[in-house]
Amino acid sequence: MTTTLNSFENAGAANIEEAITDAITEARTTCELDGNDSAGCAVAWDTVEELQAEKADQQQAKQSKTSLENYCDSHPDSVECLIYDV
Repeated sequence: MTTTLNSFENAGAANIEEAITDAITEARTTCELDGNDSAGCAVAWDTVEELQAEKADQQQAKQSKTSLENYCDSHPDSVECLIYDV
């Protein structure tokens, strides 16, 4: 199996969509070759599920930002956004 979840951990929305599509294609191929009850087939579909979960997590994280977080994304050098290590 050439697709791995680790290679897509920090992928953007377009990349993760592409990764999911590739993983589905690979899972179908693996299941056709090895059989639906094989370990390889199960692993391939687990990878698809993990990628879909990562996409959902990224969407939820994007939506759950506070107004201060949104402001700091736009103005990282403002006083309100500075983080001091004490």
